Amino acid sequence: MFKFLTDRDTWQEVFDSLSKNKLRSILTMVGVWWGILLLIGLLGSARGLENAFNRLFGDFATNSVFVWAQSTSKPFQGFQEGRQVKLTLTDAKKVEENVEGIEFVVPRSQSQAMVVRNFLSGTFGINGDYPLLDQVQKKKLIHGRFINQNDIESNKKVVVISEDVYKQLFEKGVQAIGELIQINSMNFKVIGVFEVGNMNMGPSTDMHIPFTTFQQIYNRGENISWMMITGKPEYNIKQIEEDSKLILRNLNNVHPEDKRAFGSFNLGKEFAKMTGFLSGMQFLTWFVGIATLIAGVFAIGNILLITVKERTKEIGVRRALGATPYEIKRQILVEAVFITLLAGFFGIISGGWILIALDAAFGQGPDATMVNASVSIAVVFIALLILVILGTLIGLIPAFKATSIKPIEALREE
Repeated sequence: MFKFLTDRDTWQEVFDSLSKNKLRSILTMVGVWWGILLLIGLLGSARGLENAFNRLFGDFATNSVFVWAQSTSKPFQGFQEGRQVKLTLTDAKKVEENVEGIEFVVPRSQSQAMVVRNFLSGTFGINGDYPLLDQVQKKKLIHGRFINQNDIESNKKVVVISEDVYKQLFEKGVQAIGELIQINSMNFKVIGVFEVGNMNMGPSTDMHIPFTTFQQIYNRGENISWMMITGKPEYNIKQIEEDSKLILRNLNNVHPEDKRAFGSFNLGKEFAKMTGFLSGMQFLTWFVGIATLIAGVFAIGNILLITVKERTKEIGVRRALGATPYEIKRQILVEAVFITLLAGFFGIISGGWILIALDAAFGQGPDATMVNASVSIAVVFIALLILVILGTLIGLIPAFKATSIKPIEALREE
């Protein structure tokens, strides 16, 4: 077989067959070309969307739910409807201790603050946080560090500021780390500068200070603004959300069926929806691409059947001169696979150009719709393998048709 494939006459015959009717040969390959183009283009687009989605949620522990207190919608145990509920550190600790599947509970407090440095000022969102936040909502630090346990224990007046705060309060090129800024007329030392992420959960977070310091200067005591609950990967975050709210209702004398008292946003549920959508999109892409490929390959098979009929006399002469049925079949199969692969290569190249164009149009900047829209080498090899298999299978039809021609009848053909 190898000798046959390297024989110049074999390929000369293939090229002669294709060149006899160039337009027909090109139109024959269009179906396969379009199928591969769709497969590469759609798979690359799906990967680009997935990359953009992962970048959007990349800073978060995705198996998480955010819970905050609101007002009640039902009277209960002597309390009137409309009572404002408050979350506390004790609530956060009870949830962590009693809900199965929880990995972390991060209590957080937030407010607005007037920030001044020299003659520059602005109003920004400020959060009191624990070091644990950097594990479940990773901060992209440009300079310095995040809050540590020593800052918490010593109630230090240190602050981690966003890049936006830096640009508003500091001149370009000035080193912010170690500098003092005034937050509500109190001096805080800047220990870090972080890049603002593509997605922020909750109120605007421009500055982070130690949780204990925040509680002290704002006189919050045990009260917190909200909590971030992260579940272990093997547990259902929807169930964790329901169990957490149930415990919070019991702790705060809220009616068991009161759905308004505690608000929440289930990041894990939303993330699962999006990943399900992306998986469905990839499945649909493979289905559409392969279905189009099959249609294109069938077109090649039909054209080869016409070609075999046109070459009836030629095949009869070859049979009369001693060509075996195997040799006739082999030649037809080589033509089928060659046409299929040639169209496939053009489809892969065209698909690559489309992905480059999509990346240039939609993949640039922090708000990119697609990030690195591409397909892996493995996908390309799988597509080529599918083409070889389909080309071989469809080539068997005209190949058997060619070998069924009897030499004497073929020579009688006009």
